[in-house]
Amino acid sequence: MSDKDVLLSMGFDPARVEWALKATGNRGLQPAMDFILENEGKPMPDLSSVTSASSAPAPSGGGEPMEEDDEDLEALKAVYGKQAAGGSSAGGSGAGSSAGAEAKSIKCSLCGKTFKNVDLANFHAEKSGHDQFEESTDEIKPLTEEEKKQKLAELREKLAAKRAVKAKEDAKETLANEAIRRKAGRDMNQIREEMKQKELLKEAEKKRKGMRPADAAVPSWTGRTLCTDMVAEEKLEDAKARAAVKAQIEADKKARAEKAAREKALREGKALPEQSAPAAAPAASTAPKTAGKDYPETRLQIRLASGGQPYTTTLPSDAPLREVAEFLAAQTLAVNVDTVKFSLTFPRKTFAPEDFSRSLRDLGLTPSAVLIAS
Repeated sequence: MSDKDVLLSMGFDPARVEWALKATGNRGLQPAMDFILENEGKPMPDLSSVTSASSAPAPSGGGEPMEEDDEDLEALKAVYGKQAAGGSSAGGSGAGSSAGAEAKSIKCSLCGKTFKNVDLANFHAEKSGHDQFEESTDEIKPLTEEEKKQKLAELREKLAAKRAVKAKEDAKETLANEAIRRKAGRDMNQIREEMKQKELLKEAEKKRKGMRPADAAVPSWTGRTLCTDMVAEEKLEDAKARAAVKAQIEADKKARAEKAAREKALREGKALPEQSAPAAAPAASTAPKTAGKDYPETRLQIRLASGGQPYTTTLPSDAPLREVAEFLAAQTLAVNVDTVKFSLTFPRKTFAPEDFSRSLRDLGLTPSAVLIAS
């Protein structure tokens, strides 16, 4: 009896049997039955459009442990009328077709299983590797209709259990892959943050170096003082740059955390978390700068271009530049109020005679400045 006849005798629809055999490439009873059970309830396609699967035979699995449902399928074949194929012995056991009339079955001497005919014994020998068989007088009674239905139900239950186990394994594999993907994403974000921080520091360093005055433009007698001022200013700029970088990194981290929380809430169907106020920008950019008008007094250090001890004074920020000239003329006879000129070394600037009537605040000298008198 062919696989088609066995499936039809089990009560399957003839059209679905044809569909299953064509879709599985007639690879055997097990693939055809699995196909029928998997596609149970699905609409029937046009058989002419069904592509046959590979017709390569299933591996015999010599020496491998025999699966229970393989034995069950072979038993069903025998139950539904498959005839014995010949008088060859089962795995060299010496049990032949010329056995006496008393022999009604073949028994495996290693595991004790009893088989109705030589075909089933040979199948058992190929799957399990057992090679010792003997004739038995035990008669294997054919299954009743109820037993046939029960056997088919058991096969279906085993198939469902196998599917459940495979689904669990697939779920575990999916979770493992997701964990690997998330870890790779976190590592990549960390690398991006480090690169961004390095770029910001490089930009700050370039900007700081670009603000240095040319060495040739600085008078030799003011070199030591200006060098000290420049070092202090560079340190201040570095501190501001680091603070800006840290503030930007913290703002990016907070934004990513809020985005992840919103996505998680959407996936779980929960209410979206309230968005926090936008992160404050670095203090250097958002904090209100103290305007010159907020300093009531201006501290000045005045150096003579000819050298000598510098003079220090504190004047109201609204005082004109002429008062500085008068103060300096009162300190030394070498300075004339009408002819003296004032300049700044950094940034380089020379004040014109008309600037003498302008206030220190308007000239940008508050809260402190170093003037060169010549």
